[in-house]
Amino acid sequence: MMDSRASASTHHTAPAPGAEEGAWRFTVAPVDASVPQIRRAVRELLRERGAPISENLLHGLLLILSELVTNGVRHAALLTPEIGVEIAFGGGWVRVSVEDRHPYRPTALYAEPDRERTGGRGLLLVREISGEAGGTCGVDPTPIGGKVIWAAMPMDLVPVR
Repeated sequence: MMDSRASASTHHTAPAPGAEEGAWRFTVAPVDASVPQIRRAVRELLRERGAPISENLLHGLLLILSELVTNGVRHAALLTPEIGVEIAFGGGWVRVSVEDRHPYRPTALYAEPDRERTGGRGLLLVREISGEAGGTCGVDPTPIGGKVIWAAMPMDLVPVR
């Protein structure tokens, strides 16, 4: 059953359609239905804007986005009425970031995988995808005590169709 709160709202500061630079901010409810919904919204945005990234990079970006929003839904929902998602591209880079109000700063982006655990590998996946693409990722605190988890990757300058 889909939660009626699973709708994205968009705020953006960006140049005209087709431009190669811009930043867009979405907000979604901290519910499971938000994950596929934000993937669709971001894919449509990047296609509409003619973001110069390949399909391969797009798939990696959407997987990272899914992992980060899922973590917000699973681990921060009690303290987070809305999860913030930002997509920015320009200067040859694309960056996705997900913000929540939970104060916990995960260390999995920097840790070695625990071979005994079968779960909790989403942030390791984020690190691997961004690193393999020549990018990086991290966690930054917010002024209100939450966090922003982000990944940035160089664009391979092939427009998404």
